[in-house]
Amino acid sequence: MSNIEKVNQFLDQAKVFCFLTTDGDQPKGRPFGFHMLADGKIYFGCGTHKDVFKQLTKNPKVEVVATIGSEFMRYDGVATVVKDDALLAKTREVIPQVMAMYDKNNWEMGLFYLEKGHAEIRGLIELKEEFDV
Repeated sequence: MSNIEKVNQFLDQAKVFCFLTTDGDQPKGRPFGFHMLADGKIYFGCGTHKDVFKQLTKNPKVEVVATIGSEFMRYDGVATVVKDDALLAKTREVIPQVMAMYDKNNWEMGLFYLEKGHAEIRGLIELKEEFDV
């Protein structure tokens, strides 16, 4: 299993994870659920009208934190925004109800992935695995 597949599997099992950005010098976190593995990258998405999207475009250094029982994963990197019709079509297949709401309200889904990624999986005390993604 590749490193990106390990991260994706952890996110799949966690279901909901925290996505962390900064707003000036203030950290900001919020729950996310959508992620999609395609072409060797994990894509995340949110509305371009949302503060989180504005924050990650202003300062693209972000972190994802997910938990499964007593294990947690930190996955950080530099967010890279992509505009790709094929990826957007795949997103529509993965989250059709969300995309229908976006269409109804004329909102744009912003897709992005992390470059220069690093992940660590930990128990409550010990480091279980650490790798670049």
